[in-house]
Amino acid sequence: MAKQIGIKEVAKNKKAYHDYFIEEKFEAGIMLTGTEIKSIRAGKANLKDSFATIKNAEVFLHNMHISPYEQANRFNHDPTRARKLLLHKLEISKLIGQTKERGYSLVPLSLYLKNGFAKLELGLAKGKKLYDKRHEEAKKDAKREIERAFRERQKM
Repeated sequence: MAKQIGIKEVAKNKKAYHDYFIEEKFEAGIMLTGTEIKSIRAGKANLKDSFATIKNAEVFLHNMHISPYEQANRFNHDPTRARKLLLHKLEISKLIGQTKERGYSLVPLSLYLKNGFAKLELGLAKGKKLYDKRHEEAKKDAKREIERAFRERQKM
């Protein structure tokens, strides 16, 4: 089978940008079984409520749901099992140091296929408070109003 050229986004964690300030982004590979990659290529993955942890200098992704592959019968995988993420040692040591700081966590942002391989965009994130979320919403509303007024003005 020929490898795909380019990037195809499979799943995106929209809630991550709403709930967290994303400080830094990392690209990580994922250790998958055969039926998992087939389900991802079919677009049956979900990043909602998923998170990453560091244990013994290894990064693991928890609660990412990959639907069972329909043609696999008894050889199927557990949909929400912990999956190991593949990062360089320097990146992992940097993440260990930064996640020990108060309030930082590792949040998956998007899952995509890059040249036939499943990749995960992982964000180093700091949680937003309720007033931060309100402030972001007010900024969006103001921008929307300005654009609406500008369009109305151009029609005249």
